[in-house]
Amino acid sequence: MSLGAVAVGKAVNMREIYRYMGYQGNVPDADVRALTDEVLGELLQAIEPKSIYKRFECAAEDGIVRLYDMEGKSLSITASSRNLADNLADCRQAVVMAATLGIGADKLLGRYELVNMAKASIAQACGAECIEAYCNLIQEEIKSNWADKEGLYLRPRFSAGYGDLALETQKDIFSALECTKRIGLTLTQSLLMYPTKSVTAFIGLTADAGGCYSKSGGKCAACGNKGCEFRND
Repeated sequence: MSLGAVAVGKAVNMREIYRYMGYQGNVPDADVRALTDEVLGELLQAIEPKSIYKRFECAAEDGIVRLYDMEGKSLSITASSRNLADNLADCRQAVVMAATLGIGADKLLGRYELVNMAKASIAQACGAECIEAYCNLIQEEIKSNWADKEGLYLRPRFSAGYGDLALETQKDIFSALECTKRIGLTLTQSLLMYPTKSVTAFIGLTADAGGCYSKSGGKCAACGNKGCEFRND
């Protein structure tokens, strides 16, 4: 993909960064805003966004989701999750995506943690919003490349760990997309991703406009954790 740090920077929502920092709809004082701008600028210089996504045929029923390779028709991913099956209901196709800001974000955060914990805390918030902004850009690209041309709509992206979708699903995602080979994204034994500012997700393609991501609460709408302090719907 051609989406880089400049595009991510333009897509970043500062209010979302402040929300991740705990301001909950409020704007911090001028000193905090200036420090946040400084950290965000340094982060955008450090990141190297990379992503990969692939379209699959989709069958979702009775709490089981099966994704088949579009060409070979072989079964690529199976997931037992009623939440994901509900998200992909009526979707004959689905896109699986993986995105990362790259190792530079982790290195910058590591340096901050050694010398300036205030910057480290802000960098975590900036990194969280940068990867979300990047995923939103990817989703818009998928919409432009496929959905709009075929009269389809995109469901909110749904990641392993949301609701009842087990983190074990990451293994199938990494295998199906060849994440390590293609974008340098690795999976630890505890099923965490490295670099840490990374996301994998399922995105349903449907002919039904109802529930499409542009009219929904985004990823939070698909999550059952109603008490999350970072909820945004």
